[in-house]
Amino acid sequence: MEAAPSAGMLESGFRNLYELDFKGGREKFISYQKLEPKDPMGKAAEAASYLYEQFNAKGIFTSEFFLSDEKFLNGAIGTPEDNHNEAFLNANHMAREMASERLKADPGDRQGLLVLTMTDGMEADYDALLVKKQMAGLSLTKQADAEAIKLLAVDSSAEDAYMALGAANYVIGCLPSYKRAFLWFGGIHGDREKGMDELQRAADHGQYLRPFAKAWLALALEREHQPERARQLLMQLAAEYPANPLYAKELALLDHPDTAKK
Repeated sequence: MEAAPSAGMLESGFRNLYELDFKGGREKFISYQKLEPKDPMGKAAEAASYLYEQFNAKGIFTSEFFLSDEKFLNGAIGTPEDNHNEAFLNANHMAREMASERLKADPGDRQGLLVLTMTDGMEADYDALLVKKQMAGLSLTKQADAEAIKLLAVDSSAEDAYMALGAANYVIGCLPSYKRAFLWFGGIHGDREKGMDELQRAADHGQYLRPFAKAWLALALEREHQPERARQLLMQLAAEYPANPLYAKELALLDHPDTAKK
């Protein structure tokens, strides 16, 4: 039996994203949507291409950003208006609508739950890191957490869900204690160690988001003063994605912090 023309297209497109070829990845995701118009993952992947492209432009996934409390906890340079990303928001909204329709027909639909977890997680990151709407981002984080838990109950192997869970737990766990206390009243909890464990699961067993989880976890490990574990992950990423100079640069910064900046 011949494989469907769309087989492998999403994985290949995500590989483009991790190689910083956002246009190439986006073209594959749009082609996938034409072949599989009922699968919301195609539109969610397109949304990811816009968001990751903006993250790359803003230097979000670098140690310079991640290891600075001022930057990491207050968001990227630029006003909310400067950082507004209409293409991401439109694609993300459409993916969420498609997933919600699937879940109306079948509340246990795995793909619908996975897409909701991803879209809410991505928009939470967008709100918190780019447009400085931390409370809105935290509300979406709570939503993504609930969806990820539902997804994992349906399919325990859907470990991309741990990306949203892990990132949320880690970021909230890094907030100053007075902010965490306020969030507790809203039912939003954070746990740095649990977040890192969840990121590790996504980094080990995720399907689409495994490299994203590895990169996030490596930078979190640097924040937690665990350079050896961070180095192992960065070495794996640099070997797997040699076309992406960021992984090699971060590895060089970790090994030679003084000379790599020159």
